Amino acid sequence: MRTLSELYDMYPDAEFLRMEGFDDAVIGVDERTMRLVYSKSKIMRQLIRSMDYETAMEHFDYNIAGAWVGDDTPIIVNDMFYTSGI
Repeated sequence: MRTLSELYDMYPDAEFLRMEGFDDAVIGVDERTMRLVYSKSKIMRQLIRSMDYETAMEHFDYNIAGAWVGDDTPIIVNDMFYTSGI
């Protein structure tokens, strides 16, 4: 898996829109739209460090997944089904 800085090196002309504080949850780039792709399970793991699961899920649904900041809004992949736990 590549780090965010490696993705910037691979796509030097791209102007990715990042989700502040979740760089470790980036899992790739959608090359068709040139948007960053984030892992839901990695975002949730990070949120659960500071809040309980239910609060984290509510925060994720409303403030992260529900955020729309235009056509460059990052993509979030729901990979929670494929993980053995958060």
